This record gives sequence, structure tokens and C-alpha cells, in this order.
Amino acid sequence: MRPSFVVALALIISAGGASAFAQTWTPPADGQRCPSKWGAADQRGAANHMKPETVLRAARLIRTGQVFELGRRLEASMPLQATRTFELHTKRTTMSPESNRRGSNEEIVLAEIGQVGTQFDGFAHQTIGGSLYNCVKVDEVATRNGFTKMGIENIGAIVTRGVLIDVAALKGVDTLPDTYEITVADLQEALVRQRLTLQPGDAVIVHTGWGRLWGRENGRYMKTNPGLGAGAAEWIARQDPILIGADNAPINVTPSPDPQLSNPVHQIALVVNGVFLLENLSLAELSDERVYEFALIVEPLKLAGGTGSTVAPIAIR
Repeated sequence: MRPSFVVALALIISAGGASAFAQTWTPPADGQRCPSKWGAADQRGAANHMKPETVLRAARLIRTGQVFELGRRLEASMPLQATRTFELHTKRTTMSPESNRRGSNEEIVLAEIGQVGTQFDGFAHQTIGGSLYNCVKVDEVATRNGFTKMGIENIGAIVTRGVLIDVAALKGVDTLPDTYEITVADLQEALVRQRLTLQPGDAVIVHTGWGRLWGRENGRYMKTNPGLGAGAAEWIARQDPILIGADNAPINVTPSPDPQLSNPVHQIALVVNGVFLLENLSLAELSDERVYEFALIVEPLKLAGGTGSTVAPIAIR
């Protein structure tokens, strides 16, 4: 069973008299969401969609060979959450003593390498209470050196059909308003406009235009953002995708329309449905060239026990 999505009608009194819908969401109990449809011992969730036919279906979308890089540069000046850091330190050149005077250069990177830049969120990243995807208890699998279950190393390569749902283009803007909540109707209308439908195992990528602020207005980028509402996230999850991506940091609209909720999209995707999240994507080029269907290739680092992975995905048409 999936959690119920609750819509509360709120009447706002003003001079002209107006009404608005405030949306909220209630996490399901463990007994409602477990075991996963992939089995009680499963640690891969929607990555189980990865089969030879999935790769072949994606490959058939490659017609021109044009490659679009969707990953962001990793650098200290990029937008970061207040609790995260990224530092790259160049080590002194090491010279070998042989006659050819070979010098070697390396670097040390200090960062939450699973949760900075363009990042792939795995199942150890989020909980409902003390429970991860498939009702694995955090206290039973968390160690000082990583998670003994649900680590990102279980996922492997993803090669699948990518679908860009361009909500910004649907609304006729470069960037959606700061706290715009994307609805089910927005997603469906954009797909109709693009003459596309979703299929199980797709990578569903949502373009808000917010990525245009990256490296230009970092403070604004991290303060608020347009993104999916809970209802839109549940609708996408019902389409059975392998992942949901966007050109913002949390996928979720920020702040959540219900002030009592903290980014429910992460729980809806990762914890309840076993669907991965792909954040901080660079999507402007895909949108500008109206590339709405493509082969997506992404592989998380094999960080044993990791909660996620910085990645550099590509789209090919």
C-alpha cells in the first residue's frame, strides 16, 4: 500500500476573497510499505529495473550521438548546504629519483562526497523515524565506517531512457518562481505538450530552470526553490521510475507548503518507493535544445556503506 495523500482546503480571506489549496502528506507505517515489491531482503530498489532490455531501449534513442553533460563542476565556490563542505588541497609534487625526473601530482578532497554537487541519493540517506527503505532499522546497520546494509555500492550502473519534463517551458519562463510547487497537472500537461508518456524504469528529470542560478546567485539557489509537491512526487513514483532528478538541491519545493513537513519528497521516493534521487543537475542545454527524450548514463561511486554519491551523468540523443 502507498501512503494516502491528503489535500486540505484552506480559505484565505482577503479584500477580493480568494482560496488556495495547501497540501500535506502523512508517512505510512512500516507495515503499509514493507516488504518492498522487490522482496524483503532487497537493497537495490528501482535499480532492479536494470536489465539488458533496459539498456537496449535506451540505446535505440541515440540517433545523433550528441552528448549533454548534466553534472556540475566540483569546487569550493559551488552552492552547499550549511552543514556540508568541499575542500580540494593540492599536495606537493613528488619527484622520483630516477634519471627521467618524473614528477607526480595528487590532491586531497575533504567533502561529504556522497552529498555535494550533482549527487545521487541512495537508501541509507533518508529515514521515516528510525527506518530506512524496506524497513531496515538505522540502529542495526549504521556504523562509524558506513552502513552495513543499503550502501550506495549496491546500485551499480544505470543506463536507461531519460525523460525531461520541462515545467519551466510549459509555463513560458526561464525559471519558475522561487517557491513554486509543481503539481500533477503540471507534469501531465508538460508531457502532453512534449508528446511523451512515461514508462516503467525511466529516469524522470524535471526542469524548473532553477539551475540557471548555479554559480551566479548561490545564496538564492540554496534558500528556496521551485520543485515537486508531495502529490507530484507520489504520482511520479506510481509510474515506476528508476530515479527522479531535477535542477535544484532537494527535488522538493522549498519550503514545503505545509510548514509541518520537511522535504517529504525524499521520503516518498527513497524510503517508501525505493526510487533514487538525482539532484543539482545541469539541464539548461537540454531544455534550450528541446531534448525531451534521451539515453541517460549514470553510475554512483562504489562507496561501501555510503549514503549517496557525487556523479557526472550524461544524456545522449
